[in-house]
Amino acid sequence: MDPASPEQLKLDVQLAENGSGALLQRDYWALINDCRVSPVELVEDLRHRFCEFPPPELVSFSRAGGGKDPLEVGDELDITIRMAAECRVRVVCREPRSVTLATLAGHPEAGRITFGSYRHESGAVVFHIRSRSRSGSAAFSAGFFAVGEAMQTNTWVEFVETIANTYGSGVNGQTYAETEHVEPNADDASVCKPTFTARGSD
Repeated sequence: MDPASPEQLKLDVQLAENGSGALLQRDYWALINDCRVSPVELVEDLRHRFCEFPPPELVSFSRAGGGKDPLEVGDELDITIRMAAECRVRVVCREPRSVTLATLAGHPEAGRITFGSYRHESGAVVFHIRSRSRSGSAAFSAGFFAVGEAMQTNTWVEFVETIANTYGSGVNGQTYAETEHVEPNADDASVCKPTFTARGSD
């Protein structure tokens, strides 16, 4: 497919500044035990297999319009959140060690989420998810966030652990999950920025 233009990428995107309530940064990560691939190789394969990793009892992802090519900037994913909502996200940034999605109109949240991999100082491969988002609306803030916070944590913790079991022999130690209130930064007003930079040389 042809690369999406900046105007196409922005269409219907719900930036965090368009949302309601506190801006939350959520981090989920783990070291992968005996990882068989490099961070770059992991993310490259993730682009092909993304829809396989979310826990199906909580949420399902599918390629909007079908297709089996690796995810590229401009591609969209349909999401069914169990007992909550059907919505959509768009790939807005792809780097060698990360892929970033932005929420579109109708999603319970307004913001971006980055899936990335890099090496820990020990040399172990880390898989890391970081979202920066607000509730999509005041109504969602009262409803979805009351029930959805635990579901969201379970979804991304299971995603991290499935990645660790797919590319290695599970999590080395534990899977971390942290949420904090943060102040907006310049990147939060941009569609095409990751929520963190996965640094490294491989």
